Amino acid sequence: MDDSARPATQLTAFLEGQKFGCVLADPFRDRPAESLGGGAFEDLCALPVAEHMEDRAHCYLWVPNALLPEGMKLLQSWGFKYTSNIVWQKSSDLQGEEGPEIFTDATALLLFGIRGKNVRTLAPARSTVNFIQPGEGGDPALALKPDAQYGLIERCSWGPFLELFGRGSREGWTVWSADAA
Repeated sequence: MDDSARPATQLTAFLEGQKFGCVLADPFRDRPAESLGGGAFEDLCALPVAEHMEDRAHCYLWVPNALLPEGMKLLQSWGFKYTSNIVWQKSSDLQGEEGPEIFTDATALLLFGIRGKNVRTLAPARSTVNFIQPGEGGDPALALKPDAQYGLIERCSWGPFLELFGRGSREGWTVWSADAA
C-alpha cells in the first residue's frame, strides 16, 4: 500500500492541521474481530488522532464487548487515558448478536478517555447517567449507533467536535467518513 492510501495519511490530509476538543470514533463498526489481524489494527493505532487534538480533550470510542482490550489499546495509542464508559443497550428485547464465546451481545460500550489537565466534563455530565436506552435512535442491525450519543457528547464535552468513521454529516461536527479509510 503506498503512503497516500494509508488511513493515517488520508486523515492528516483531510484535517489539514485542524485541532479538536472532542473526538467520537466507531472504528470497529465495519471491522469484525477476525478482520483485525495483520495490519488493520496497527493502522487504526497509527491514526494521528493525538496530533489533531487540543492539549485538553475528550475521546468517546465505540468498542464491541469482544474487543474491549483492543479498544483500551487504541484509546491509549491516540493519546487518551481511559476514565469511564457509557453502555448502550441495543434493543429493548435484549436479543442481541450472537456472541463470540458464550453471551449474546445486547450491549455496546462507548469508552471515555481524557488528555491534558483540567479535563473534567462539563456540568451536565455530572447528572447524566452512563447508559443509553434502547430506542434512542440508531439501528444495531445496520451497525448504526444511537443518535442520543451526539446530544450526550455535546452536553458533556466541549468542541470543536470530530467524528471518525462517521456515516453522515452533523452540524457543528467535522466528520471523516469510514469510506475514507
